[in-house]
Amino acid sequence: MNKLPELIFNESKEGKIGYSFSETEFPDDIISLDDQYRRDGQNLEDFPQLSEVEIVRHYTNLSHLNHSVDSGFYPLGSCTMKYNPKINEAIAGWEEFSAHPYAPLKLVQGNLEIMNTLEKWLKDVTGMAGFTLTPAAGAHGEFTGIKIIRAHLAAKGNPRKIILIPDSAHGTNPASAHFSGYEVKEIPSNENGILDVASLEAHLNEDVAALMMTNPNTLGVFERNIVEISQALHKNGSLLYMDGANMNAFMGIVKPGDLGVDVLHLNLHKTFSTPHGGGGPGSGPVGVTEELLPHLPVPVISKQGDLYHAAYFNKGLGRVKNFYGNFLIMVRALVYLMSIGKENLRKVAEDAVLNANYIRKNLENDLDLPYKFKSLHEVVFSDKGLNVKTLDIAKRLLDFGIHPFTVYFPLIVHGAMMIEPTETESKETLDIFIRTMKTILKEAAEDPAKLQNAPYSTPVRRLDEVLAARQLALKWEKKQE
Repeated sequence: MNKLPELIFNESKEGKIGYSFSETEFPDDIISLDDQYRRDGQNLEDFPQLSEVEIVRHYTNLSHLNHSVDSGFYPLGSCTMKYNPKINEAIAGWEEFSAHPYAPLKLVQGNLEIMNTLEKWLKDVTGMAGFTLTPAAGAHGEFTGIKIIRAHLAAKGNPRKIILIPDSAHGTNPASAHFSGYEVKEIPSNENGILDVASLEAHLNEDVAALMMTNPNTLGVFERNIVEISQALHKNGSLLYMDGANMNAFMGIVKPGDLGVDVLHLNLHKTFSTPHGGGGPGSGPVGVTEELLPHLPVPVISKQGDLYHAAYFNKGLGRVKNFYGNFLIMVRALVYLMSIGKENLRKVAEDAVLNANYIRKNLENDLDLPYKFKSLHEVVFSDKGLNVKTLDIAKRLLDFGIHPFTVYFPLIVHGAMMIEPTETESKETLDIFIRTMKTILKEAAEDPAKLQNAPYSTPVRRLDEVLAARQLALKWEKKQE
């Protein structure tokens, strides 16, 4: 047996943290590696031997093969690949923000003030009574929000059994509801791509815990019946959860809290310009009404006198993320909000809607538009009537240096092309995209095979995507002679 020091953290009810060490015995094999993982000179005969400059050039060239929002237009719908201002990154990189998560509260007062200030901004933008900043992503925020609803209803004696979800909702909504212990029932949208009150009421009974509504939905349409829907839900003793990932379409114009929303999450990477996905840190804050505040997960940041505190003892969910959440993502979001200013948030939303509708207007005579209701942040076309498929157009876009739009989602649109320019793109960029799409559609009419075999200019040609997903090649192997 091996004896190794183990650091023990002790936290009092007052939030004070103490430290102690103890020696813990571990089996010998817990710190030994299996032979297959050792690099001891064996079986490395064919391993490439490279100089530093060769290695640097290799990885630099690889990075140039990646398309990013820094290098070109990235019109992914729903995911909102918005440009992230570099001032966000610069300030988040300040050494002063690099506090250890176990540092005593007196040493992280500035960090706690940032979190408290961001929460105030989010409350002001959304009209919600309070927020938790700890969820690490949008889907994590959804899961947390439904857990809050479950805890609230359970405290009233019945957590209920069913979550209703429109067919135009984000794809993660059903998973979040299911993993929170609920049965999911889908409600179809009407011919305008929104939810009818009568359709909702037909599904309401004593088993319905909540409706999860993405607003604006994945068709790019605002759910204009939301006030009547919230009233019907509340009359049934149910709650309204709003997926606020597309908040950039109407922030500064209307507040979800004023519409009867009980719980919502925000994607800081979508609306407030923090880094998006890629397996890295994210943030999906969850806002709630006054009645649901006791069920927020810990820590809850508050100011008492001159000091900020992180409360860990309430009747809420406990922790949903270690420590305080992804703090530096919060810094980036606050920098963005303070840079824009409250008076300009409406302009951000108006530009997002204007850009999406500019693309819609210029392409609506070239592509099928299945839902003709007014678009907000994105527009969804289909491949109906074309000689090629949506995937063919997406692949051909790569040859023009433009990242493809979202393909085949939402599922209620066959051959969907979901396009979202966001508010950060210029008219010149949109014009280039529109001209490129018209060129590609002309090619599709005259020579469909040209698109069906695209792309031509990328390092890797078109793959068998099913096979590639099932048989990943993740390690270097020397080719046999």
